Amino acid sequence: MTKIDTTETVPKKNFYIDLLPNIEALNIMLKNQLEGFEAVKKAINSISICVDKVETLLSKNKKNKLIYVGAGTSARIAVQDGVELYPTFGWPRHRVKFIIAGGKKALTRSVEGAEDLRDKKIDEVVKDFIQPNDVVIGLAASGTTKFTVEIIKYANKIGALTIGITNNVNTKLEKYSQIPIVLNTGTEIVAGSTRLKAGTSQKICLNLISTLVMARLGRVKNGLMNNMVVSNKKLLLRKKKIDFLLSQNKRD
Repeated sequence: MTKIDTTETVPKKNFYIDLLPNIEALNIMLKNQLEGFEAVKKAINSISICVDKVETLLSKNKKNKLIYVGAGTSARIAVQDGVELYPTFGWPRHRVKFIIAGGKKALTRSVEGAEDLRDKKIDEVVKDFIQPNDVVIGLAASGTTKFTVEIIKYANKIGALTIGITNNVNTKLEKYSQIPIVLNTGTEIVAGSTRLKAGTSQKICLNLISTLVMARLGRVKNGLMNNMVVSNKKLLLRKKKIDFLLSQNKRD
């Protein structure tokens, strides 16, 4: 049976970056990062299906929300994607939610045990965050994070659309998600450190999904941020330029 590399696989000796000169180590790390891009490319069909389903639900009802779920690195990557939807696309803040293992404090420091749901019940964690027909995106590089998997299972039960983004194959997150997106990134240069290649692939994947969904919802016009939020002088100038370009396109 062929052994499948995972995010926990120990790299081969010739990839031990702590024993290599800087340039050689950096080139190895960069090549490893590029493998993350290739993993996303291989999952492009699943990502396309995801975009269609998400756009349909979010356009159907103005109450439907986009909810990101994760622990540790995956949670931080999810928040990075979600918080940009308001300033970039004018997407309403009340239609983006985050369910993070350990709460907001986990964004800036590690909260040990939070992802294991110690002394917590799913109903207590989720509260009234998830409603039927919401879109729930769960991220877990390992695909086995109990916090994320259990929330995906809960979301399924109440009629939400569930999307699972993982970096290992044949995992619980893949099994329980209605739309699984497997970014099979394999061995990390530092075994188990998913802030590296796996994290890069997750960020790329979320960028693709959220940006194209916003475009499909009319929040991008001719490659321009026609719904951007103006909050400073630089953005005011950009908005004026966007309005001018769009007016020129109408005349043409």
